Amino acid sequence: MIRILFVCTGNICRSPTGEGVFRHLLAEAGLSDRIETDSCGMGAWHVGEAPDPRTVKAARARGIDLSDLRARKIRAADFHDFDYLLAMDRGHYDEMVAQAPVGTEAKIRMFLEPVAKGSANADVPDPYYGGADGFELVLDLIDEASRAWIDQLKQVR
Repeated sequence: MIRILFVCTGNICRSPTGEGVFRHLLAEAGLSDRIETDSCGMGAWHVGEAPDPRTVKAARARGIDLSDLRARKIRAADFHDFDYLLAMDRGHYDEMVAQAPVGTEAKIRMFLEPVAKGSANADVPDPYYGGADGFELVLDLIDEASRAWIDQLKQVR
């Protein structure tokens, strides 16, 4: 079983979208029994809360259900328990690298890495303070990167 953790700031916009889209695509590909997903935030502001209603609405319009997700904060054990910790932006990446126990740093990757094609900006933008178009952009980016990650992971096992 490959285990993937999606990480953003508060675990109510980008990382639950990442988890939900990835789960949806895994089910479509018949890989749900081979790859497990979870999501978390770097901060504890929203622990126990459902994803942002705008996130839920945008995902639902694409047939993706986020209703079972609840925010949590990253834990020290996550660095050992997951094979990939996918950061939604460079700030999350840097924070995780700083917190990572020795020997787990290589598990931390940028979520857009497989589609960024060497771009200096491999961040999924935070839609929290913007309008509905920001949530749509996040879904588009996450869908594209999720498909690329799944293609790569099919080769792993």
